[in-house]
Amino acid sequence: MAASAIGLFASFFLGSFFSLVTIINPPSAIPLFNALSAPLDERGADRLARDASVYVFAILTVSLFAGGLILASFGISYGALRIAGGIVVALLGHGMLFGRDERGTPEAGAARNPAFFPLALPGISGPGSIAVIIGISTEIREIGGWADTLIAWTATVAAIVCASLLTWLVLRSARSISNRLGPNGIEVMTRLMGFLLICIGVQFVASGIRTFVSGI
Repeated sequence: MAASAIGLFASFFLGSFFSLVTIINPPSAIPLFNALSAPLDERGADRLARDASVYVFAILTVSLFAGGLILASFGISYGALRIAGGIVVALLGHGMLFGRDERGTPEAGAARNPAFFPLALPGISGPGSIAVIIGISTEIREIGGWADTLIAWTATVAAIVCASLLTWLVLRSARSISNRLGPNGIEVMTRLMGFLLICIGVQFVASGIRTFVSGI
């Protein structure tokens, strides 16, 4: 029983963490962060990185627990959500792979709270990461037994925490990372993450199709 619980926790934690890190791709947010933090001193830049990471955690956690209610309100099935989310993720990956990051980077000067908008949303936690989290929540809701469900919720929240912490570490070191990697290094990482996102999107679509077929 303990081994089964550990396996379930590891499965949801690792799956959620790597999916989030892949789609968030923290290094891709460095140019936007540097633009927003350019007028700030070191302490202000650190505060911007911290606040953005907290907002990312809040956005993804709310999406995780409220996603099911939103789907129920609009009568959207889990299968439809997974297919739609998979298409969104795959399109984002396609844009990153071929040099068009479709998450968008709104003008920095248009926001009163740049840590939330445009840095946290949509710069870091955009439609793709929200779709992934809601898709994971649909998988959790289909688990039988309250104990296994609780383990899956806990593992996913832990993954969100770790992804947010990793984002904070990258943003906090954004200036030095940008100098070391340079534009070419960041571009290589972004294209690699784009290919992985396409794979994740295809997997989500396949999972949604299986859900549809099983419900027929």
